[in-house]
Amino acid sequence: MTDLRSPPIRGGPAGGRVGDSPVRPDGTPKVQGRFAFASDLHAEGMLWGRTLRSPHPHARIAGLDAGPALALPGVSCVVTAADVPGSATYGLISTDQPVFAGDVVRYVGEPVAAVAADHPETARRALAAIAVDYEPLTPLVDADAAPGAEPIHPEGNVIRRIELVHGDPAATGDVVVEGTYEVGMQDQAFLGPESGLAVPDGDGGVDLWVATQWLHEDRDQVAACLGLAPEQVRLHLGGVGGAFGGREDVSMQVHACLLALASGRPVKMSYLRDESFVGHVHRHPARMRYRHHATWQGDLVKVEAEVVLDGGAYASSSSAVVANAARFACGPYRVPNAAVDATVVRTNNPPCGAMRGFGAVQVCFAHESQMDRLAARLGLDPVELRLRNALGPGDMLPTGQVVTGTAPVAECIRAAVAHPLPPPAGSGLLERPGGAGRTDDPGRTRRGVGVAVGFKNLLYSEGFDDSSEARVRLAAGVATVTCAVAEVGQGFVTIAGQIARTVLGCDAVVVEPAATTTVGSAGSSSASRQTWMSGGAVLRAARLVADQVRSALARRLGVAPESLVLTDDGRIVGGELDVTVAEAAGDEPVEASAVHHHRPTTALDARGQGEPDVSYVFAAHRAVVDVDPDLGLVRVVQVTTGQDVGKMLHPTQVLGQIEGGIAQGVGLAVMEEIVVEGGLVRNPSFTDYLIPTVADMPAVLATCIEQPEPDAPFGAKGAGEPPTISSTAAVVAAIRAATGVDVTRVPVHPWDLV
Repeated sequence: MTDLRSPPIRGGPAGGRVGDSPVRPDGTPKVQGRFAFASDLHAEGMLWGRTLRSPHPHARIAGLDAGPALALPGVSCVVTAADVPGSATYGLISTDQPVFAGDVVRYVGEPVAAVAADHPETARRALAAIAVDYEPLTPLVDADAAPGAEPIHPEGNVIRRIELVHGDPAATGDVVVEGTYEVGMQDQAFLGPESGLAVPDGDGGVDLWVATQWLHEDRDQVAACLGLAPEQVRLHLGGVGGAFGGREDVSMQVHACLLALASGRPVKMSYLRDESFVGHVHRHPARMRYRHHATWQGDLVKVEAEVVLDGGAYASSSSAVVANAARFACGPYRVPNAAVDATVVRTNNPPCGAMRGFGAVQVCFAHESQMDRLAARLGLDPVELRLRNALGPGDMLPTGQVVTGTAPVAECIRAAVAHPLPPPAGSGLLERPGGAGRTDDPGRTRRGVGVAVGFKNLLYSEGFDDSSEARVRLAAGVATVTCAVAEVGQGFVTIAGQIARTVLGCDAVVVEPAATTTVGSAGSSSASRQTWMSGGAVLRAARLVADQVRSALARRLGVAPESLVLTDDGRIVGGELDVTVAEAAGDEPVEASAVHHHRPTTALDARGQGEPDVSYVFAAHRAVVDVDPDLGLVRVVQVTTGQDVGKMLHPTQVLGQIEGGIAQGVGLAVMEEIVVEGGLVRNPSFTDYLIPTVADMPAVLATCIEQPEPDAPFGAKGAGEPPTISSTAAVVAAIRAATGVDVTRVPVHPWDLV
C-alpha cells in the first residue's frame, strides 16, 4: 500500500525501470508549446476541408445542390453520399452510421457533405452556398419512449437489451429501499479538437495523419468506405490532445480521405470547438430505477435495477457500454440475487459511445446512492455497510463469474477513509463556495462528507479476440521497442522503455514513433488495456530476446542453457557469472516479436450469465464538500481515494491518472452537462459547457493498493478509469450529507439545493 502525494522522480529523462518515475519525453515539449499536435499538421499545397452538418435532429433530404459552392473561386471539390465509392456506412461494432446522410438526417450535426478549398474561410463560404432542401420530421428525443416508438433507423430503436437474472428472482429482504436516478450527457472535453491531414499517394491510395485511439480499426473502416484494400490506406498517429474515449469512433477520417482523393491534393480538416461537440460521441445519459433488499443486519439479499441509456442516433460502442452497465449495476458487493434489465436505445439526440468508465460511471451513481439510502434506513454507518458487503477473491458476481484475481475492495475503502479530513474552510479567496465572488455567509456554510465505491472490467470482454503486437531489438547495449500504441496521454511512452530496461538490464532504450498501420496492431488505447496488453507484448518480446542472449552465451561458454538463470532485474547469473543481458549480448543484434493475448472470455447468455471478463479494478472515494445552502453553491474541498493498481510501474503517472480522473468525476458531479433540448445541443462551447479548472479542483490524497494481478505484466492493472467511476457518487453523497436534500440527478445544479 503506497500513499501518493509527492512521489519521487527517479531515473532521469531517459532512464528508469519498473517502479521508477522517469520523466516523460513528451512532457517538456508539451508544456513549452513545442509538441506537434494533429492540428499542427501541414503539407505543401494542402487544401482545407470542412463538413456541412444538419441543422435538424430529424428530417428528410428532398434535394441537395452543390453547384453554387463549386462555382466559388478557390473551391476544389464537394463530396456527398453519392460520391462514397465503398461502404456507405461505418461503425465500431455495428456499421449503421452513414458517411454522409443521403435521404434522412437523424441528429443535429450529422454530416451531409464536405468541401475542400484553398482557405478555411473559402471552405466556410462554400458550406453556406450548398443548398439542401430539408423536410423536418418529428424527432424522437425521449429514451424511455424509444422502444415503443416508430423506428428512426432501419435496425430499429433498441440497440441492445440485457436481462440479467442471478440467483432467486423471488428473493426478498427484511428492508427494501427504492430510488430513481439520472445522469446527464457528459463530454470528454479534450483540449485538442478533431484534426487530421490526408495525403493522396498518386496510385489511388492515401495516407492519413490523425489523432485517434486505434489506428488499425480506423484504417479498416476508412478503407471499406473508400472501396480500397487496407494496404492502400495507411494511418499514422498525429499528436493527440486528449481522448478519454471520444476518439474511438471515426469522425473526419473518411471525409478527409475522400476530399484528398477527389482533389488529388493534401487536405487538412480541423474542427472548431462547436463542431467538435457534435463531431464525436459523448457519455450516455441514463435513467435508472433501483430496488435494494437487505437483512436487518445489513447483508444484501437482492438488487433489482432497470437501466435505460440514450445512445443517440447511431450505435457506436453502445452495445458494449450497456453490457458494462448491466454487469456492474450491483456494485462491488456480494449480491446473491439480482435482476437487472439494461437497455440502450437510438434517439434523435447526438450519438453516444465510449467515455472514461464506459457504463460503470452511470450505474455507480445509482448503486452508491442506494447504499446510502440503505445505510440510513438500517441506522448503519455507510462505510461499515459497504465493508460488510465488500467483494473479495473467490466471490461470485451477478453474471455467475467468480473473481479469480485480486479484489481489494475492503482495503480500498479503508484506505480512502483513513486519510485525514481537511481543516475548516478559511477566508482565502477560493476557499469557500462562490470562489472569488465570495458570496457565501461563512456562518451558514455547511460541510458534508460522503463515500462511494466502484469497479469495472479491464480489457475487452464478451469473447472479443484482443491482442497486441510488439518488437524488441537489442544491439550494442541499446534496446529498440516498436509497438503501434496510440499514445493519448496514458504514458505508454515511458512504460515500454521501463519494461525493456528491466528485462534486458540496459540503460539506453529507444521507443520508436511507430504508431502507424504499417506495423502490427497494438489494439485500442481504451478499456484500461494498453499497460496490460501492449506492456505484455513488450514484456514477451523482451523476454524472448533475453532468452536468445542466454542461449548464445551458453553456447559460447560451453554450458547448458538451463545452467544460466535470467533474473527479474535483467541479469544472467550462473556460477561465478553475473552480467546484464545487454552486456552478454555485446554488439550482435538480437531481435524478437511477440503477440500478447489475454485469456478467453465468453458472451453473456440469455440470462446475462457467463465469463465475460478477464479482470476487474476497484476504487473507493471519500469526498468533502462545503455548501452555501442559500445559493446552492458547492465547493469540493477534498477527495481521497484508495485505488487497486496491482503494481505501480510508474508512480507519478498513476498519480496523474488519479488526479485527472477525479477532475472528470467532480465535473460530472457539479458542472459538466451537454444540454440537449429537442435534439439541439444548447451549449457547444467551453463558455457554456463548464469543466473544472485549477481553481475548482479539490485536494487529492491517494493511497494505491498494490496486490499484483496474476497474468498482468509485473502484476500491473490499468489506472485510468477507476478515479472517474466512484468520485462522482462520493461528491454527491457529501452534498446530501451537507444539505439533507435527496439529490438523485447529476450534475447537481444550484437550483437543486435551494
